[in-house]
Amino acid sequence: MSLSADDPADLFGREDELALVERLLDQAQTGQGDALVLGGGAGVGKSALLARACRSAERRSMTVLGAVGVEPESRMPFAALHQLLLPLRPQAHRLEPGQRRALRTAFGSQGSVPDLFSVALATLELLTESAAQNPLLAVIDDTQWLDPPSAEVLAFVARRVSAEPVLILTAARTGHRDPLSGTGLREMPVQPLGPAAAIALLERAAPHLGPGHRSLILSQSAGNPLALVELPRTLSPTGPAAGAAGQPADLVPVNERLERAFGLRYTDLPPDTQALLLAAAADAACGLTQLLRAAGITAGIRVGAHALQPAVDSGLIHPDTVRLRFHHPLIRSAIYARATVAERLSVHAAFADVLEADPDRRVWHRAAATLGTDENVVGELEAFAARARPRGAVTIAVTALERGSDLTAAPERRTALLLRAAELASELGQRTAAAELADRSDPALMGPEDRGRLAVVQEIIAPGEMRDQARVRALLRAAADTAEPHPDLAAQLLWRAASRCWWGNLPTPLRESVARAVDPLDRPGDDPLALAILAYALPESHGTQVIARMAALTPDRSDPDVMRYLGSAALILGDFHTASSYMATAADTCRSQGRLALLARTLGAGSWGRIWTGEWDRAQTESQEAAALAEETGESFWAVSATTNLAMLAALRGEHEVAQALARKAEEVLNVSGVRFLLNSIQQVRAVAAIGAGRYEEAFDLLRRLFEPTEPTFHEMRWWVAPDLADAAAHTGRQEEARTILAGFDALADRLPSPMIQMCLRYTRAVLADDDNAEPHYEEALSGSPSHWPPHRARLLLAHSHWLRRKRRTVEARGPLREARDIFDTLGAPHWSDHTRQLLRSAGESSIQRTPAARDRLSPQELQIATLAATGLTNRQISQRLYLSHRTIGSHLYRIFPKLGITTRTQLAHALATDTPT
Repeated sequence: MSLSADDPADLFGREDELALVERLLDQAQTGQGDALVLGGGAGVGKSALLARACRSAERRSMTVLGAVGVEPESRMPFAALHQLLLPLRPQAHRLEPGQRRALRTAFGSQGSVPDLFSVALATLELLTESAAQNPLLAVIDDTQWLDPPSAEVLAFVARRVSAEPVLILTAARTGHRDPLSGTGLREMPVQPLGPAAAIALLERAAPHLGPGHRSLILSQSAGNPLALVELPRTLSPTGPAAGAAGQPADLVPVNERLERAFGLRYTDLPPDTQALLLAAAADAACGLTQLLRAAGITAGIRVGAHALQPAVDSGLIHPDTVRLRFHHPLIRSAIYARATVAERLSVHAAFADVLEADPDRRVWHRAAATLGTDENVVGELEAFAARARPRGAVTIAVTALERGSDLTAAPERRTALLLRAAELASELGQRTAAAELADRSDPALMGPEDRGRLAVVQEIIAPGEMRDQARVRALLRAAADTAEPHPDLAAQLLWRAASRCWWGNLPTPLRESVARAVDPLDRPGDDPLALAILAYALPESHGTQVIARMAALTPDRSDPDVMRYLGSAALILGDFHTASSYMATAADTCRSQGRLALLARTLGAGSWGRIWTGEWDRAQTESQEAAALAEETGESFWAVSATTNLAMLAALRGEHEVAQALARKAEEVLNVSGVRFLLNSIQQVRAVAAIGAGRYEEAFDLLRRLFEPTEPTFHEMRWWVAPDLADAAAHTGRQEEARTILAGFDALADRLPSPMIQMCLRYTRAVLADDDNAEPHYEEALSGSPSHWPPHRARLLLAHSHWLRRKRRTVEARGPLREARDIFDTLGAPHWSDHTRQLLRSAGESSIQRTPAARDRLSPQELQIATLAATGLTNRQISQRLYLSHRTIGSHLYRIFPKLGITTRTQLAHALATDTPT
């Protein structure tokens, strides 16, 4: 790959940047991959740095791949990715058949269209397979003009090469949207040259300048290397260079000066050369033969290959027998800007004729050649969008629909196109773009169905305050309007309304309205979405009915939406075992379908239940994965939800400072959203951390406020924190106050057969009972709190041991303490384990120390990989589940085995299960 640069072998003033690139190349050769995004103005030297990196990599005998973003190709799905991977085509046979098909179809072959993340994983595998043979450098210039699918794939890959011999370097021009900026990749701004470096470069580029001209160029270039090389060519022999018309030269921006300089060179060229360069400026991605044909049609003269030479001689293009490449992107924009409107329309019309066999490219030129409206072109843009979306090119589909809305004369059709574009943008989490598109649509031209679809879009792009009751009433009206002709849309609207009721803890009358609205939809009694709506709207009133119907249901486990709705209903109703099982099934399907945003939601929701059923290791790894995926896919709410999970796990493990830091991080977002349930959970995190630290008064005050309706943390599922309140009360002598706070809990438990509610009730009855009456309550609670509620059982055993010691039954207290110790050891709660051992010693029994378990020696990702490998999955199967390369999985296992003291995969299950006390 050869990138254009003035002379990358001699870069002035770039010692720090070059040192970093060389260090990253060194690391890549040792298997420590990385990615770096260079940013800076046009001509500042980004391409020169990339070219130097390529030369250095070639000297190291590394494989070098490259691609350059080209503006006309930014609307062609996977165009840049195809350019980058083309040299690796002979190695594609190393991929699994499904991954080979994904790449072939993404690049235009016929077949079942893959999702974007299947293409991304196939790309990762292809690059890492090649890098396993030879370390690899991938450079991508002008990423501001990458087509969005290619940009998403490259960002996905760049975040996953840290354990691979792969370095990815990209460069983007400031002032444009860089699709790789803000994706978590390391960024380095490339600044203008300092005075000494600027003088040295100008001396080399124009050694014969006089002192006056030298000062002028140094001033006007502002340290821009390209300007230092190009502006001397514009100097008049009789005076200084002029600025733009009517402006002093020193007031004209550097980019404008450069474009003017390139434009002047363009006007000096012969007519056929000008026609050829204008065609290239309109679509530089076309092959040379197509450019010559389009130039001939535009100019009305024969344009042959001889037209290239004057442009090469002038330094505007590079010599190339296949494609025309401008010496710098500013040249393309300068030529296109100098063309008249008639010339631009003419050249795009010419391309529409030349590209008749390429409908995807042709439609964009037809659109660019259209003045006014053209319904035929609108239809072609709609067809293009329909082809682009299933290929993962949703952003490009949005652009096509938006352009179509500009070209239609029918207001109703314009609104329909804008609404569809807004829907697609909202799918991507592009809330700002979706909001702008939705605002341009006209609700007055919409029927009930389109108004309902618009309401769903608005729920995604601008959910606002969750306690906004007017939003719920609007959703109810939209659902009523669409119930008869479009019941599925109406159900989706009610699902949004019910979700608001739950998350915002809205008043009961409004909730009842949502629940009543389900009946007119005439959905089956075991319909998963209907059950979820009822559970979210009125869990206390409809919970018994929903639990019974779910128990008799045999769900379609292949549908992730069905499993997510049922899992959500089970979670709301405190059936955490069912919820975790259903969410795990949904997550597996989301993985196989590449639906990463939905995967983030299901993992985060399922992990909350796993916390309380004692699956802490899995909850930890899945919550971390959920947080990362949510950030990657723009699902900020679910990133906060996963962070809350991690905060609770830290609190339960006794990692108090970590828990508080994570709680603060989550709360910063939630305080402005009114999501009552998560605010409730964060308050519980703080209380649990305080209990673990022995600050029981603080814990009680935190928990007490959860039961006060005026507090922003008040939520109907506050009963789930009752065991924590009871523990804090028992240690502070505030049992009577706690009993008053929990008044009504018994009545709720009598009418709602929620497993979580029933367990919490038995727990609090025992812990809050008078010492003289507590024994039967402890017996009931411990017999009704089997091993599948281990965190609560262990703490209940501790409370029981305290009661036994107060009754002077110290020997009997040893049994509960031993069991509690073992549970805490198994959970991985060393703080509680140590506390329990101290209690055992004070009860007259020495307790063996705990040797750190396997989980303590592994990072969360290593633990996740080891756990999957222990089930018998191959490296490739694990890689497809976790969206990593199979070689990364192998590298992790290579480091995992010594940590666990094993040598083979068959030993993994035993090593992970071992937790030996000494």
